Amino acid sequence: MILLPAIDILDGQAVRLARGDFAKRSDYDPDPLEAARRWVADGAQALHVVDLDGARSGQPVNLAQVERIARAVTVPLQVGGGLRTLASLRSVRESGAASMIIGTAAFRDPDFLAAAAESFGPQLIVSVDVRAGRVAAGGWLEDTSLSASEALRSLQAAGISRFVYSSIERDGMLSGPDIDGATAFAAELSGSFTYSGGIGGLADLVALAGMGEPKLQGVIAGKAIYERRFSVGEAQALLDTLAGGC
Repeated sequence: MILLPAIDILDGQAVRLARGDFAKRSDYDPDPLEAARRWVADGAQALHVVDLDGARSGQPVNLAQVERIARAVTVPLQVGGGLRTLASLRSVRESGAASMIIGTAAFRDPDFLAAAAESFGPQLIVSVDVRAGRVAAGGWLEDTSLSASEALRSLQAAGISRFVYSSIERDGMLSGPDIDGATAFAAELSGSFTYSGGIGGLADLVALAGMGEPKLQGVIAGKAIYERRFSVGEAQALLDTLAGGC
């Protein structure tokens, strides 16, 4: 299991939102590239980059930032935010992303989902962002009628095998992970997933590793590392130790 530092880009800066609320943002690095370099220097094996401007507008906005980061670091990037067409997926891949993350369009446009799965295969990741038991969309501004379980079944039927499970209610709150939600998600999953939401300390990583779930391949952390609750290196060393003890 690896730790993926989150680099969420809004108005050109690295920020964190509280519970996906654009009105509740914390600004960190004025240049997201500096955050990327710092996390990689501290031992990050991959980075999770989200174009928040793109998520809100429905099309990529920060491709130049993605390209700058991809050129400057040696670890793979998984990139999401506003990727709702095949052209936008291609543009992000061409900017240097190793994997592309989609959300809203995966639930609204079955034809697009099928075409994306066929075109990009294992490079494609679907983020299942859950709030109050339902999947959220539209840059986390809208709730759908889908439960995480219903969404997962339809996505797997379409050929998706890689996922992010995100607890929006915990995102940016440092309040601990949604172990119950992640466990239920994993129980219906035949592929792999990364967990996101609520990571506030090393004990939260221990709790996730304690699930003993081989399908859980990564944990996304943002605010906790920006606010130095722990370092990337400490977290990855802990995850390596826990994996070695399984």
